[in-house]
Amino acid sequence: MGEYDMGVLEAEMTRVKSRGTAVEAPCAAAPQLPLGQILDGDCVERLRELPTASVDLVFADPPYNLQLGGDLNRPDGSQVDAVTDDWDKFASFRTYDDFTKAWLSECKRVLKPDGALWVIGSYHNIYRVGAILQDLGFWILNDIVWRKTNPMPNFKGTRFTNAHETLLWCSQGEKAKYQFNYRAMKTLNDELQMRSDWVLPICSGGERLKEGGTKVHPTQKPESLLYRVLLATTERGDVVLDPFFGTGTTGAVATRLGRDWIGCEREAPYRDAARKRIAKELPLDESALATMQSRRDAPRVAFGALVENGLIPPGTQLFDRKRRWTAVVRADGSLAYEKQTGSIHGLGKDLQGAPSCNGWSFWHYDKGGEVTPIDAARQLYLLATED
Repeated sequence: MGEYDMGVLEAEMTRVKSRGTAVEAPCAAAPQLPLGQILDGDCVERLRELPTASVDLVFADPPYNLQLGGDLNRPDGSQVDAVTDDWDKFASFRTYDDFTKAWLSECKRVLKPDGALWVIGSYHNIYRVGAILQDLGFWILNDIVWRKTNPMPNFKGTRFTNAHETLLWCSQGEKAKYQFNYRAMKTLNDELQMRSDWVLPICSGGERLKEGGTKVHPTQKPESLLYRVLLATTERGDVVLDPFFGTGTTGAVATRLGRDWIGCEREAPYRDAARKRIAKELPLDESALATMQSRRDAPRVAFGALVENGLIPPGTQLFDRKRRWTAVVRADGSLAYEKQTGSIHGLGKDLQGAPSCNGWSFWHYDKGGEVTPIDAARQLYLLATED
């Protein structure tokens, strides 16, 4: 983790589940998990090799079965780099359902009793996936709507712009324990409860992996999405399994947050790109956000959004204009000053002994040798998340 003060963060996370006490018994040593490895080949076959009840969290981004027919072109005649790969093609809904049941069954087996599953999809597949996982005994805790701030338009003008995807967060059963770091999520959202609608940009700019100007993977997910998922529902040292690893977003964010990971990916180009990416631990690229269009009606911005998008990363030192106090940004968007902690507003208020504090104007940071208020980063984020 390096500069991230993950130990302090984890101490404040609300614990919903109980790991249980290990029972001492003369038994064989537990099988070694392939931590930090990308398993090649068919994901169902590779999942069968993993021991039962060995994984804390599964994040799955399966093929969406988009059923795209022919090429898709922009109004100017240029071709859209859409999902046309063989891995997203299924002969029928029945074939897709059988595949879905197979990988979900293995995920349920390898998950610990208090483990959880996240699966993301679009209207093409998420309802089928949801029905199957319920049939298998998973219990849906929340459906999260990821509203994209910069979605791809509907070029033909025949439907509404598809501006969101849906994530299902599930426990092993109705009565099963699970991990939810409520406090961390509330702090990330400026001390308001985190809602089930998440406004995040799609993966673009410097974060988007490309080879020769072409996207390495057509559906690469943004790191900010995985940051929130892992911070909300895992703790340091947990094992995160991604059966559709792609170019390694899950592995990159898991590494950054001190979680172990296992990936399954059958496509060699994706595996190669993921290994290179994780080895470099690529952060979100600030310049990628700055190139997007500005917003007319700016929404409210939580300080946590700047943290998870890398504009003010964990470990950054913030200080007041007169440099009387210097606090450290933690992974959930809270600040720590000596033994005091709080939000940008709450800690600023406490340090001054004032009835209130506007943290956006109170706190500053060093940006290229210049003392800059954190509100400047907020304005950059607003510029980046233009619809």
